[in-house]
Amino acid sequence: MREVLQLEHIQKYYGNGGNITKAIRDISFSVAEGDFLGIMGASGSGKTTLLNCISTIDMVSAGHIFLDGQEVTEIREKEIARFRRNNLGFIFQDFNLLDTLTISENIALALTISKVPSEEVEGRVREIARRLNIEEILDRYPWQVSGGQKQRCACARAVVNHPKLILADEPTGALDSHSSRMLLGTISGMNEQLGATILMVTHDAFSASYAKRILFLRDGEIFTEIRRGTASRKVFFDRILDVLTMMGGGSDAVL
Repeated sequence: MREVLQLEHIQKYYGNGGNITKAIRDISFSVAEGDFLGIMGASGSGKTTLLNCISTIDMVSAGHIFLDGQEVTEIREKEIARFRRNNLGFIFQDFNLLDTLTISENIALALTISKVPSEEVEGRVREIARRLNIEEILDRYPWQVSGGQKQRCACARAVVNHPKLILADEPTGALDSHSSRMLLGTISGMNEQLGATILMVTHDAFSASYAKRILFLRDGEIFTEIRRGTASRKVFFDRILDVLTMMGGGSDAVL
C-alpha cells in the first residue's frame, strides 16, 4: 500500500534558553493510503502539536514530514495556503460552516477558491452529497438544517476536493452521544466507501474505536500502537481502555 504520510524523527520545542518545553520529543510513523489512524493521549501529550505540524499550522523544530513525497517542512510560507487547499481536508469540532452560504456553496468552497470550472464543481458537489445522503438539502442554509446534516455537510466539504489526507481534531468534542455516533459513522464511511485517508486526534476511547489503528502518545513520544485488524469495534474499544489504564488514564465512554 502506498504511503501518503511519513514522519521522520519529528521534534517540536517551545521557548528558548533555559526555559524550553519539549512538546514532541522524537516521533516517527507513516500512514498508508486508505488508512484511518487515531492519535490518543492525555492533555499535554503532544497530539494537537503533532496535528498542527502535519497541517502546516505550526513548524517542526527538527525532523521531516512528507505528504505524498513532498516535504511539508520545506514549503515556503506564501505557498502554504495553496498546499493545504490542494492536499488536506479538515473536519473541525464546530464544523465552521458559513451561514451566509448554502449547503452546496459551503461544500464547494475549496473547489471555488481553486478555480475549478463551475460545471465540474456542481457535479462533484452533487456526487459527494448523494453519497453522504444530503442531496435534498443542498439549496438550504446551515441554520435551516439539523445538526446531523451540518455534520455531513462538513464531511462532504472535507472530502470533495479529493485531498490526500483528512485531518480531524477532536471532531466529537462538542457533541452529545447520539450526534457523536452519527458523525463517527459518517467519517468511517468516508474511509471505507470513499477510500479517504484519515488522521483523527481524540482523547475519547469510543471515538478512537472507529479507527483502524491507534498511536498512543505520552510526554511527546509514542507510547505504543495497536491495530484493530479483524476484531469487532467492541473488542477494539476494550483494548483501547486497557492501554489507557496502563498509561494511567481512563475513559467514561460506553459502547
